[in-house]
Amino acid sequence: MIAPMNIASNTLETEGAIEVARLMCVAARTAPKGRGVDELETLLLTEKDKDRLADRMQKIGEEKNLAFFVRDAGNMRSSIAVVLLGSRNNVRNIPNCGYCGFEDCAASAAAGAVCSFCSGDLGIACGSAAAVAADARVDTRIMFSAGKSALDLGLFSNDIVLAYGLPLSVSGKSPYFDR
Repeated sequence: MIAPMNIASNTLETEGAIEVARLMCVAARTAPKGRGVDELETLLLTEKDKDRLADRMQKIGEEKNLAFFVRDAGNMRSSIAVVLLGSRNNVRNIPNCGYCGFEDCAASAAAGAVCSFCSGDLGIACGSAAAVAADARVDTRIMFSAGKSALDLGLFSNDIVLAYGLPLSVSGKSPYFDR
């Protein structure tokens, strides 16, 4: 027999959002990768760490006059957690590619360009993570501003060069919708 209990809705919703965030990281990890090369790094921030990210987003927005960074910082503060997904820049040496804008991977690497497969793989990982949130009916939005700010704060390993953030909200109305 299960003992009677009374768990407040905010506790249930917070715990549920954290569990969904964990599953989002799993989905990102198992998302298809070009040539089967996995360059993904995942992070989950809550509470003070999430708010520190929001503060950095706010600061970048104000310093560079980027209103969407400021807006996204407000969205971040109203979120329970944020999943951060980042990618290393490991060229795949695919003959006759040129998707990065250079003749080949050697020219791309020499110029310090980002391999299109790395950015594509990160995008697919973000889509997989967002789908998990959608399936669980947890509100999210893929934010460049959160990823850029996470890189700026050095939250990822030093070799991560691309990142996005997916904040999570459980409320009567998505804070990411009417922006």
